Amino acid sequence: MRSHPLQSARLILCAALAAPALAASAATPPSAGHFFESPSFSRPKLSPDGKYVAFTGSREGGRAALYALELATRSVKGVARFDNVDIDDFEWVNPQRLVFDTRDASVPAGDRSSAPGMFAANVDGSGYRMLVDPSFTPASETGSMVKQRALPYNTYLLGQQGAQDSDSIYVRRANWNELTWDLDNYDLLRLNTVTGKADVLPRPAKVLSWLLDAQGEPRVAMSDQDGTATVHFMDPAGKAWRQLASFPSYGDSPGNFWPVGLASDGKLYVSSRAGKDKEALYLYDTAKQQLAAEPLVSLADYDYQGRMIYSGGKIVGLELLSDARSTVWLDARMKAVQADVDAKLPGLVNLVRPALRPQTPWMLVTSYSDRQPKIYYVYNADTQELGRLGAAYGRIDPAAMGQQDLVQIKARDGLAIPAWLTLPAGGGKQLPLVVLVHGGPFVRGNEWGWDEQAQFLASRGYAVLEPEFRGSTGFGSRHFRAGWKQWGLAMQDDIADAATWAIAQGHADPQRICIAGASYGGYATLMGLANNPELFKCGVQWLGVTDLALLYKDHWSAISDTDEGWRQYGMPQLVGDPVQDAQQLRDTSPVHRAARIRQPLLMAYGGEDRRVPLPHGRSFHAAVQAHNPAAELVVYPGEGHGWSLTRTRIDFWTRVEKFLGQHIGPQP
Repeated sequence: MRSHPLQSARLILCAALAAPALAASAATPPSAGHFFESPSFSRPKLSPDGKYVAFTGSREGGRAALYALELATRSVKGVARFDNVDIDDFEWVNPQRLVFDTRDASVPAGDRSSAPGMFAANVDGSGYRMLVDPSFTPASETGSMVKQRALPYNTYLLGQQGAQDSDSIYVRRANWNELTWDLDNYDLLRLNTVTGKADVLPRPAKVLSWLLDAQGEPRVAMSDQDGTATVHFMDPAGKAWRQLASFPSYGDSPGNFWPVGLASDGKLYVSSRAGKDKEALYLYDTAKQQLAAEPLVSLADYDYQGRMIYSGGKIVGLELLSDARSTVWLDARMKAVQADVDAKLPGLVNLVRPALRPQTPWMLVTSYSDRQPKIYYVYNADTQELGRLGAAYGRIDPAAMGQQDLVQIKARDGLAIPAWLTLPAGGGKQLPLVVLVHGGPFVRGNEWGWDEQAQFLASRGYAVLEPEFRGSTGFGSRHFRAGWKQWGLAMQDDIADAATWAIAQGHADPQRICIAGASYGGYATLMGLANNPELFKCGVQWLGVTDLALLYKDHWSAISDTDEGWRQYGMPQLVGDPVQDAQQLRDTSPVHRAARIRQPLLMAYGGEDRRVPLPHGRSFHAAVQAHNPAAELVVYPGEGHGWSLTRTRIDFWTRVEKFLGQHIGPQP
């Protein structure tokens, strides 16, 4: 693997900033490639001194490379590219140096023959060094002096900013259980990106996550063992770890909390329900080991979800997620900047982020809406000038996209179910409807913003409804708990009730409704076809669970990568106990209800999926095809639990478009 400075970098950036090639006319929908291609410009990050913006980009289908734009001169420097892999994630080490890892975007996840590795280089491409060997072969077996100085493949970026004021960064090293090959813990290492020297820090337990403070130093560690999560805190004075609290790893324990950030004065901010329905942001007293009596930030309809924004060694703002993302600024200067940017870019979510050092006037802006994919800008606070950097999906015409709204649906038992409704551009009534079910299922499904799946379907003339059924997180404890042990039962009723609501509102033609989804959404698709044939005329499911018993054990032909702790402590509580609830799990497994499914069905699986292994798809297809010749199974060799390749995504969604056109069309 070889890195070298980029040639013609300025031309590549100009191409990324050029006016997008939009749809030829409203009557011709954009191709699937416009929605599911990999972004040609992505992940811009401001250097700590605000003089550069680093980003990854590719040209004409080439490998993704790493660039740095010097804001004062508008010149582009090539940091690094490889001939055989793509630059993936990266972070600033200091104002002149970057660290990055790689992936091979040309092969599916299951066929990749190397780890991400880790590399560093200066903004002009000099000072290149391999820090982590991506090869799975131990360095001692290679005979290479360079590789002997590199860390082994199981060392990864931490995913946090850090101090960005030296040549060193914090990285994590994964340790696996030798019997189950589950992730056991992460070591934390301080790594010098110039010399390659690494020091392992003492850890208080088998840590699974680390949190750096406002100065970029490790202060909080989270461990998990035998179904119990523990929060550890590093006292800055004593330089020793101590335990703050422990609580059950899964479920919804009233005393649990999750560390969110640390201020420069050592205050710990955490997210907790504190015995209430909604999570909120609290201060946690590390000396007294208790939450503050009242929250700092709480939302009426949503759990607190967000992160701290640091600049100048302090917290200057909070990013929040309600229906959409927004920023609460604690700094008067940033409030004024936000107001000016919002005035210049009306109707958009505008996420303004300052540099880590506040002396610079340059800031990064990410703008988007339900119709507009992300566009990136730089803003100069001194001149109030806003300059466009690039767009993630530059070939998408916002005018051809549909409007997305958050609606409220009342389930049959009275529970309020939030749902995302996307209508085609121009709206319409009595439309063909796709009920798109999110995976997880114990996660939040969506948020306000451009979504490639929903917008692709809307561009073909379909209304799209995405219910946040009970069990989805982010909407309070009651909503979450209502989904426990309700796979195929009340959770499934919520999805059917959402479709019935769309009919009653006049959005959907009752004879043209299809259900679709991936993973848990694939499971719900099959259960919807079996339970509600009067509603759902067809189904599209990919990566879907078909036999709940297989979730608790490995199949002889495929070992699941589901964490053993989740199987032992989480699934019995949230999905069902494999012994006590065995009959319920059987009754709500699609493979045992296959004879009831007579509607047209399109299924797809990855050949190397270890979350929902291929036997789920093959066993169900064998059970259903005897009486349902309209059930089709597509297998993508090498793909895992999700489509990693552009060509897979385009092929799959082209199949979906054709399938829907045949069964609930017509096409626009």
